[in-house]
Amino acid sequence: MHDIKSNKWPLIVGAGLGAVALTVGLSSSWVSIPKGATAVQPFNLQKYLGKWFEIARMPFRFEKSLRDVTAVYTLNSDDSIRVDNRGYDVKEQKWKESIGKAKIVNDPNEARLKVSFFGPFYAGYNVLAIDADYNYALVAGHNLSYLWILSRVTSIPENVKTQYLQLAESLGYQTDKLIWTKHSSTE
Repeated sequence: MHDIKSNKWPLIVGAGLGAVALTVGLSSSWVSIPKGATAVQPFNLQKYLGKWFEIARMPFRFEKSLRDVTAVYTLNSDDSIRVDNRGYDVKEQKWKESIGKAKIVNDPNEARLKVSFFGPFYAGYNVLAIDADYNYALVAGHNLSYLWILSRVTSIPENVKTQYLQLAESLGYQTDKLIWTKHSSTE
């Protein structure tokens, strides 16, 4: 999560701090989707908005030691999406939060977004699977290093978990590396 004082964040950015040093042209490659993956179509952004609990994630240093990780998506007046990510750092004993912005990549009917926490630098945010009621989602970044399983509650049914893991594995994700996020409440 983002520590506002130290300006660290890549929860769904995938670009990391190195993005600041790169050109906007190069960063556009981070708005891609992993090879062989397909984003959900049709996609209903209004149903996707709201609060999501992180069930699992691929490991990376900025989320190390975090539990109770959530993301809240709200529509801004300019049709961009406010992204509010939050998690509790058990080592530092404090909440960390980062506010970003997301936009639809091309077609609003396709679940491909680009997310930024670094001004003009965006990264891919691709919903690869979602249930009919928009309660569970499998989300990929721009490559096989970024993957999340999300839920509207702090758990996910075993059959949905199995389905999402199989899809991720078929795309080349090493799902044995997933970190299963701990939650202290069901909110």
